[in-house]
Amino acid sequence: MLNQAQQAISRLPYQSVEQSEMDALKVTRLAYAYPDCPAVLQGIDLSIATGERVGLIGPNGAGKTTLFLSICGVLAPQSGQVQLFGQPVQPGRFRPEIGLVFQNPSDQLFSLSVEEDVAFGPTNMGFSCEAIEERVCEALQLTGVFDLRHRPPHHLSGGERRMVAIASVLAMRPQLVIYDEPSANLDMRSRRRLIRFLQAASQTILVSSHDLELVLEVCDRVILLDQGRIIADGAASEIMANAPLMEAHGLERPHSLSHRC
Repeated sequence: MLNQAQQAISRLPYQSVEQSEMDALKVTRLAYAYPDCPAVLQGIDLSIATGERVGLIGPNGAGKTTLFLSICGVLAPQSGQVQLFGQPVQPGRFRPEIGLVFQNPSDQLFSLSVEEDVAFGPTNMGFSCEAIEERVCEALQLTGVFDLRHRPPHHLSGGERRMVAIASVLAMRPQLVIYDEPSANLDMRSRRRLIRFLQAASQTILVSSHDLELVLEVCDRVILLDQGRIIADGAASEIMANAPLMEAHGLERPHSLSHRC
């Protein structure tokens, strides 16, 4: 299966030198508030370079999912701007360069078969039957669920549904993939498989998770968000080893870093 994944990765679109030197994501003074509620995002500034693996951590209610929805153009910010590969994100306008994997895979899977779910995005992008078939096979092989292509999604295990949900996003060949709590409700075997998949991913990735050991294994950089503000941004091992900082924002230092001062 690893050879299949490597072959699928090798077929992903080549990025030019100019594109690789450009920030994948740039967020400037982003602010958002839900009706009759305090501001959820308060002047967020951040940049993610092409090829980076970034973890977004913070307590419940910190604004992580709201930030993700704003980045994808699902929510229209009250102020500020989001740029994706140098181009402004227009709320409500589909951008194939970015893909969002929801926390609950059942929110993404609704067709009668795995194959139909994975084909949904490319089909609505207007590709030919041959191109759709190529993208579906590529995504299913990359995520290791090709043998499940004829199965109904609701007959799959939680780990299998997670990988099919990821395949449904990868079939559109996004350059930046956002994962919202990707290890939620997974058993240890499925979690380990997911970590290996994320470590081998060729896209720029942004991962939000309360599974801080996963973040530590997958991401080199971490952004700590609390009350709609960026509290810390830096090396994952340094920020998450800082017990007073983590505890001040409702988090615990990962056990694997507990030996650090």
